[in-house]
Amino acid sequence: MLVLLAGIFVVHIATVIMLFVCTIANVWMVNSYGNASVGLWANCTNGNCNGSLLYVNDDALKTVQAFMILSIIFSVVSLVVFMFQLFTMEKGNRFFLSGATMLVCWLCILVGASIYTNRYANGSSTSFWPESHHGYSFILAWICFCFSFIIGILYLVLRKK
Repeated sequence: MLVLLAGIFVVHIATVIMLFVCTIANVWMVNSYGNASVGLWANCTNGNCNGSLLYVNDDALKTVQAFMILSIIFSVVSLVVFMFQLFTMEKGNRFFLSGATMLVCWLCILVGASIYTNRYANGSSTSFWPESHHGYSFILAWICFCFSFIIGILYLVLRKK
Protein backbone atom coordinates (compact mmCIF):
# COMPACT_ATOMS: atom_id res chain seq x y z
CA MET A 1 0.00 0.00 0.00
CA LEU A 2 2.86 2.35 0.77
CA VAL A 3 4.32 1.73 -2.70
CA LEU A 4 0.95 2.56 -4.30
CA LEU A 5 0.67 5.80 -2.32
CA ALA A 6 4.24 6.76 -3.21
CA GLY A 7 3.60 6.01 -6.89
CA ILE A 8 0.44 8.10 -6.96
CA PHE A 9 2.26 10.92 -5.19
CA VAL A 10 5.12 10.84 -7.74
CA VAL A 11 2.72 10.82 -10.70
CA HIS A 12 0.77 13.68 -9.12
CA ILE A 13 3.95 15.76 -8.70
CA ALA A 14 4.93 14.96 -12.31
CA THR A 15 1.48 16.08 -13.47
CA VAL A 16 1.79 19.38 -11.61
CA ILE A 17 5.22 20.01 -13.14
CA MET A 18 3.99 19.12 -16.64
CA LEU A 19 0.99 21.44 -16.21
CA PHE A 20 3.32 24.29 -15.28
CA VAL A 21 5.55 23.58 -18.30
CA CYS A 22 2.75 23.25 -20.83
CA THR A 23 1.03 26.40 -19.63
CA ILE A 24 4.15 28.56 -19.45
CA ALA A 25 6.04 27.35 -22.55
CA ASN A 26 5.12 28.95 -25.85
CA VAL A 27 5.30 25.82 -27.98
CA TRP A 28 1.69 24.82 -28.60
CA MET A 29 2.04 25.01 -32.40
CA VAL A 30 5.31 24.91 -34.36
CA ASN A 31 5.85 25.64 -38.02
CA SER A 32 7.36 22.90 -40.15
CA TYR A 33 10.74 24.63 -40.38
CA GLY A 34 11.07 24.68 -36.59
CA ASN A 35 12.02 28.35 -36.40
CA ALA A 36 8.69 29.72 -35.15
CA SER A 37 6.23 28.64 -32.50
CA VAL A 38 3.14 30.05 -30.89
CA GLY A 39 1.82 29.46 -27.40
CA LEU A 40 -0.72 30.83 -24.98
CA TRP A 41 1.30 33.89 -24.05
CA ALA A 42 3.69 34.87 -26.88
CA ASN A 43 4.95 34.14 -30.38
CA CYS A 44 8.54 32.99 -30.77
CA THR A 45 10.59 33.33 -33.94
CA ASN A 46 14.22 32.17 -34.07
CA GLY A 47 14.36 32.07 -30.27
CA ASN A 48 13.05 35.62 -29.80
CA CYS A 49 9.66 35.79 -28.11
CA ASN A 50 7.46 38.85 -28.23
CA GLY A 51 4.21 39.60 -26.47
CA SER A 52 2.13 40.00 -29.61
CA LEU A 53 0.10 36.93 -30.46
CA LEU A 54 -1.25 35.64 -33.73
CA TYR A 55 -4.63 35.31 -32.02
CA VAL A 56 -5.77 38.90 -32.23
CA ASN A 57 -8.00 39.73 -29.21
CA ASP A 58 -9.51 36.28 -29.21
CA ASP A 59 -11.78 35.33 -26.33
CA ALA A 60 -11.12 31.65 -26.96
CA LEU A 61 -7.45 32.15 -26.13
CA LYS A 62 -8.32 33.93 -22.88
CA THR A 63 -10.59 31.01 -22.02
CA VAL A 64 -7.80 28.51 -22.67
CA GLN A 65 -5.40 30.58 -20.55
CA ALA A 66 -7.91 30.76 -17.71
CA PHE A 67 -8.71 27.04 -17.73
CA MET A 68 -5.05 26.01 -17.87
CA ILE A 69 -4.28 28.28 -14.89
CA LEU A 70 -7.29 26.85 -13.05
CA SER A 71 -6.05 23.33 -13.75
CA ILE A 72 -2.70 24.17 -12.17
CA ILE A 73 -4.43 25.65 -9.13
CA PHE A 74 -6.73 22.65 -8.66
CA SER A 75 -3.87 20.20 -9.14
CA VAL A 76 -1.75 21.90 -6.48
CA VAL A 77 -4.76 22.14 -4.14
CA SER A 78 -5.45 18.45 -4.68
CA LEU A 79 -1.84 17.61 -3.82
CA VAL A 80 -2.00 19.65 -0.62
CA VAL A 81 -5.36 18.12 0.32
CA PHE A 82 -3.96 14.63 -0.32
CA MET A 83 -1.00 15.29 1.96
CA PHE A 84 -3.31 16.71 4.62
CA GLN A 85 -5.67 13.75 4.37
CA LEU A 86 -2.80 11.29 4.40
CA PHE A 87 -1.66 12.44 7.83
CA THR A 88 -4.98 13.39 9.47
CA MET A 89 -7.57 11.01 8.06
CA GLU A 90 -8.71 7.95 9.98
CA LYS A 91 -7.88 4.49 8.67
CA GLY A 92 -10.44 2.97 6.32
CA ASN A 93 -11.62 6.29 4.86
CA ARG A 94 -11.24 7.25 1.23
CA PHE A 95 -9.54 10.28 -0.29
CA PHE A 96 -12.80 11.75 -1.64
CA LEU A 97 -11.86 15.41 -1.34
CA SER A 98 -8.49 15.07 -3.07
CA GLY A 99 -10.04 12.87 -5.76
CA ALA A 100 -12.85 15.33 -6.42
CA THR A 101 -10.41 18.23 -6.59
CA MET A 102 -8.24 16.32 -9.05
CA LEU A 103 -11.25 15.53 -11.21
CA VAL A 104 -12.07 19.25 -11.31
CA CYS A 105 -8.47 19.76 -12.50
CA TRP A 106 -9.11 17.09 -15.15
CA LEU A 107 -12.24 18.93 -16.26
CA CYS A 108 -10.35 22.23 -16.53
CA ILE A 109 -7.66 20.61 -18.68
CA LEU A 110 -10.37 19.01 -20.84
CA VAL A 111 -12.09 22.33 -21.48
CA GLY A 112 -8.88 24.30 -22.09
CA ALA A 113 -7.20 21.76 -24.37
CA SER A 114 -10.44 21.05 -26.25
CA ILE A 115 -11.07 24.71 -26.99
CA TYR A 116 -7.49 25.13 -28.19
CA THR A 117 -7.76 21.99 -30.33
CA ASN A 118 -11.04 23.07 -31.88
CA ARG A 119 -10.07 26.66 -32.43
CA TYR A 120 -6.40 26.52 -33.44
CA ALA A 121 -4.87 23.06 -33.74
CA ASN A 122 -7.29 21.10 -35.88
CA GLY A 123 -5.52 21.74 -39.18
CA SER A 124 -8.29 23.86 -40.65
CA SER A 125 -8.05 27.35 -42.08
CA THR A 126 -7.49 28.75 -38.60
CA SER A 127 -3.97 27.30 -38.48
CA PHE A 128 -1.24 29.87 -38.25
CA TRP A 129 1.03 28.43 -40.90
CA PRO A 130 0.15 26.26 -43.88
CA GLU A 131 2.40 23.48 -42.62
CA SER A 132 2.47 23.31 -38.85
CA HIS A 133 2.36 20.63 -36.20
CA HIS A 134 1.62 20.36 -32.51
CA GLY A 135 4.31 21.42 -30.10
CA TYR A 136 5.32 19.69 -26.90
CA SER A 137 3.14 21.97 -24.74
CA PHE A 138 0.02 20.83 -26.57
CA ILE A 139 1.01 17.18 -26.19
CA LEU A 140 1.88 17.65 -22.50
CA ALA A 141 -1.55 19.16 -21.89
CA TRP A 142 -3.22 16.01 -23.21
CA ILE A 143 -0.85 13.78 -21.23
CA CYS A 144 -1.76 15.75 -18.09
CA PHE A 145 -5.40 15.24 -19.02
CA CYS A 146 -4.91 11.46 -18.89
CA PHE A 147 -2.79 11.50 -15.73
CA SER A 148 -5.19 13.75 -13.82
CA PHE A 149 -8.13 11.49 -14.65
CA ILE A 150 -6.26 8.38 -13.52
CA ILE A 151 -5.06 10.05 -10.33
CA GLY A 152 -8.54 11.41 -9.56
CA ILE A 153 -10.16 7.98 -9.96
CA LEU A 154 -7.41 6.31 -7.91
CA TYR A 155 -7.92 8.82 -5.11
CA LEU A 156 -11.66 8.10 -5.11
CA VAL A 157 -11.26 4.31 -4.85
CA LEU A 158 -8.20 4.28 -2.59
CA ARG A 159 -8.67 3.60 1.11
CA LYS A 160 -6.24 4.60 3.79
CA LYS A 161 -4.90 1.48 5.52
